[in-house]
Amino acid sequence: MKYAAVVTMLSIAVFGGSAKASVAQSGQAPKIANTEPSLVSFSAGAMIVQKPQEYSNGWSAFNMLDESPKTGWATPKGVVTNQVTVIELPEKTLLNRLEFDTGFVDGAGRSAKDVDVEMSDLSATSGFQKIASVTLKDRVDRQQFPVSASVPGRWVRLTAKNSNGSPDYIEIMDFRAYGTQLTHTPFANVSGTYKTSYGDMHLLQQGTSVTGCYEHAGGLLTGGVEGRIMRFTWTQDGNSRGPAVMVFSPDGKNLLGLWWYEGHEQDQGGLWSGPKVSLTVGACPNWKGVGTEDQMANELQQSGRSRVYGINFDSDSDHIKDESKPTLDKIVAMLKAKPDWKLTIEGHTDSTSTAAYNQGLSERRAAAVKAYLVAAGIDNARLSSAGYGATKPVASNDTALGRSQNRRVELTKN
Repeated sequence: MKYAAVVTMLSIAVFGGSAKASVAQSGQAPKIANTEPSLVSFSAGAMIVQKPQEYSNGWSAFNMLDESPKTGWATPKGVVTNQVTVIELPEKTLLNRLEFDTGFVDGAGRSAKDVDVEMSDLSATSGFQKIASVTLKDRVDRQQFPVSASVPGRWVRLTAKNSNGSPDYIEIMDFRAYGTQLTHTPFANVSGTYKTSYGDMHLLQQGTSVTGCYEHAGGLLTGGVEGRIMRFTWTQDGNSRGPAVMVFSPDGKNLLGLWWYEGHEQDQGGLWSGPKVSLTVGACPNWKGVGTEDQMANELQQSGRSRVYGINFDSDSDHIKDESKPTLDKIVAMLKAKPDWKLTIEGHTDSTSTAAYNQGLSERRAAAVKAYLVAAGIDNARLSSAGYGATKPVASNDTALGRSQNRRVELTKN
């Protein structure tokens, strides 16, 4: 596996959706695509806690949750019966519709055929009740099925009983499910040390912002959290860089994520995972626990651009969530420490609405950030704002994960 790093470009990830702007300003946005979130996806905070047998890391069951129809799970050769996958959801959830992709399986007859789907609100190993038994077609995407029973729960169990005729493999490319999340539990601070597949990772959370390092080739990271999801950019050895997204388990003891090289975000992401081993943040030779404003200043000084994750907006709105104010205050502190700096605040959206609507929303969100900074004492003459709509994506708009990375605000040093 190739290695991950952290972007010196700082960009303020604007979460909360970009399909509509503030209703008070612009009403309902025109919908271009079905963007209903899959509640069993990695981007929604779901994690696999029991794996079936897997052909390889490249055909991991994890790929069933990445919302890409072109990556998926496969059994080892000759394993074609009763494979069980258990998915832990971030919150108690009631599902009403299921969806499977098999269009890109690696050969005729290899897609799963008969699949049972069960829910439990008790544990990952007991209390399951069947909500559907489905029969999948070979090599067909977007196969949808209603559930046959309404069972709220935290764990979903898939049992792939057989293939569509292949004596060699069972494959599923993607599994999605829709419904209602019934609970919304606050998540604890993620600060601490994690023993990951790419060395020890040291995280410092301040408000919704996260900075840190990982002990491999000078790895640094800058990002932000929303619920149990952490989105960040990495740099390694000062030249490699790219985005990453991680999910924390409900107890905060494990993290699991995907990373990409910048410019290759539409490729299959690499896995990045590990347990939390200490509440102490720790440090690396090139990172001593510096806060968000110091990291931003370093990145702006070195590259002239900074991606600041951790500024979250209300859904379909340009109203900044209260949880984001500590991150904005770090930008204020940085600008007060650098009185000669002038910045442009750039707004970016995903592509789920029209070009005109996205343009307007990106402008309003950037302007909202500027207004906050001015109200906090930064001279208006030092700041400008601009919107780019969906014209400069940093990830694919085909999945919720990619769209969340494209909704952002970037800072550039003038």
